[in-house]
Amino acid sequence: MTNYRNVRYKIPTLNLDGTTEASPVEGEMWYDSGKFYLGTSQPLVGAWSSGGNLATARYGLAGCGTQTAGLCMGGEHSSNSNVTEEYNGTAWSSGGNIALARRGLAGAGTQTAGLCMGGSTGGGVYNANTEEYDGTSWSSGGDLATVRGYPGGAGTQSAGLCFGGYGPLNSTEEYNGTAWSSGGNLATARGYVAGAGTQTAGLCAGGSTGSNSNVTEEYNGTAWSSGGNLGTARNSLAGAGTLSAGLCMGGTTGSNSNVTEQYDGTSWASGGNLATARRELAGAGTQTAGLCMGGYVSSQSVITEEYTGDTGSYDELFSAVGGL
Repeated sequence: MTNYRNVRYKIPTLNLDGTTEASPVEGEMWYDSGKFYLGTSQPLVGAWSSGGNLATARYGLAGCGTQTAGLCMGGEHSSNSNVTEEYNGTAWSSGGNIALARRGLAGAGTQTAGLCMGGSTGGGVYNANTEEYDGTSWSSGGDLATVRGYPGGAGTQSAGLCFGGYGPLNSTEEYNGTAWSSGGNLATARGYVAGAGTQTAGLCAGGSTGSNSNVTEEYNGTAWSSGGNLGTARNSLAGAGTLSAGLCMGGTTGSNSNVTEQYDGTSWASGGNLATARRELAGAGTQTAGLCMGGYVSSQSVITEEYTGDTGSYDELFSAVGGL
């Protein structure tokens, strides 16, 4: 009878942690840690799954942090919200309120060193307010030079980036932990964008120029340059990840979108669709462990979803085809 004992020495062993020098070939089978894997050159699609609901339903909120240590703040409930919530990978809990209740703000940083900036207090009134989070409470930071609503955010509390905004705006500002200074302008002025990355390796995708945009731009700490266009032009989408491993999700094309796309530093590829199509949601985390929360469905939403992207080793991706 053929069993694993009989075939184990005929199937190569591959450590998917990257410690071996072997390069898998499409169609070959490999064994690692109790599972068989099949090498494939075809991109594998990630998937969203349900996370714990927000305590306060809202849209137009900002997010930052990771999938297991997420942070979201502000947004619109029945009026502008000052609510902050913290995610532990399972459930949201209350954090310290932001001082200025608003929607359409941008976020950056981590759960224990967060940053939020700009936004709308309603009636077309935008602001330059910046606040810093220490894991417990928010305190005032230096104001943006330009008032803006619905900008993109990226970076950290001590090296933040804020760009674009409703208008549309093309200006960029860089934060040093105390004050904002001018950075290079976006080539395409737009608001309602997705932002990701760092102050010296930033990513801006989609948004509205007055119509939906598929434009992607990459920031090097000084200037923006063209990146690969999104597959689906849309605004009010959310971003996460890095310049070379970006993630964007949701938004509106005129109707709510469930589209997810993954960026490799050159081009976007389709990811797994959100379970719930929505716009003005917030994003956090990475391309392989993403987080999105809130947004507008038919009203403000409490929905949280977690993304498991596809990881591979070497030049190929792998799909598990069986276990022992």
